[in-house]
Order: sequence, then C-alpha cells, then structure tokens
Amino acid sequence: MPNTEQPFRLNWASFDVNERRSDAGSDLSIFIGDLAADVTDTVLDETFSSKFQSVKRAKVVIDSNTGRSKGYGFVRFGDENERSKAMTEMNGVYCSSRPMRISVATPKKAFGYQQQYYSQGRQASNGAVEQGLHSHNDSNNATIFVGGLDSDVSDDDLRQPFSQFGEIISVKIPLGKGCGFVLFANRA
Repeated sequence: MPNTEQPFRLNWASFDVNERRSDAGSDLSIFIGDLAADVTDTVLDETFSSKFQSVKRAKVVIDSNTGRSKGYGFVRFGDENERSKAMTEMNGVYCSSRPMRISVATPKKAFGYQQQYYSQGRQASNGAVEQGLHSHNDSNNATIFVGGLDSDVSDDDLRQPFSQFGEIISVKIPLGKGCGFVLFANRA
C-alpha cells in the first residue's frame, strides 16, 4: 500500500456463496505443509494441476500482519480419487526448494469466513444493496480483494490508490480481517 512498507495481495474477489456451501459437506481438500517461503498460490496450483486435472484451486496461507507465507496451504480437488492419489504421490515431492508434507485437510470455518464477506460485502457503505458480485471467473465481476492490509488503513486510504483505475462504487474493509474489497462500476 502507498506510504507503507507492507506488501499487499490483490485478487478478484469471489462471492459464490452457493459453491462454498455445497463444498462444505464434501470438502476434497488436502493440507500442504513445509512450503518454502517463495511458494505462491500460482506455484502451488501449477505443481498439482500439472498432474491432476480436477484441481479446483490452490491457496498458500498468508500472515495478514507480515504479508508473508505461513509455510502451508491447501489444494482443493473436484474428484475424490485424484485427491487420494495426490496425497500418496505428492507427499515428499519438491515444490520450489522443499519437499511437501501432505495430509487430509480438516474442514474448518474458512469457508464461513468467506461467506461472512459475502454477506458483509452485499451492503454498500451508503446503505444500498450492491449488485454484480460474482465469482472471480465471471467476466462481469468488478470486485477486487486486497489482502495484507494494516489495521489502520481506512476505506478512503484504500479507495485512493484504486480510484485511478475507474469509477468505484464502494469500498469495504471488514473489521479485524486485514483485507478489503473494492467494487468498481465495471471490470475494465
């Protein structure tokens, strides 16, 4: 962020609450431990999706205070057989400079956390209900997710650096979560 030394992450926001709910009962994720500090979501995704077609997403967990990897992550699969195969075949395989430690991911409230953003993000700061919140794969999605925010960053602080990219409908920073959402009038 401008005027800070803290790196931040910028992604398209995903608000597909129905997908999150349907995944909750049949979570096909694996836990990936012992990740090197330079492993990103993309590196982790490419490591698995090159061998397993049903990989839905890969996520490296980032410390919201430092913006650095916590050294572990998760890979979600669409197929249970591929998930099982990945657990045995990929355990000990190098990702960047370190061998991965793989185990079953224990479902937790991470998806509820994103559902919370869904419900919070629907209400604009002026009280109007926002429209057009879609999955990150949707070409109509005009909401970006900004992670790694310092606790003293305000809505205006977040709005200012992004205003040069187009009309902003709203900015939302959920309390204590270290992130924010910027909804543009259009995706471009």
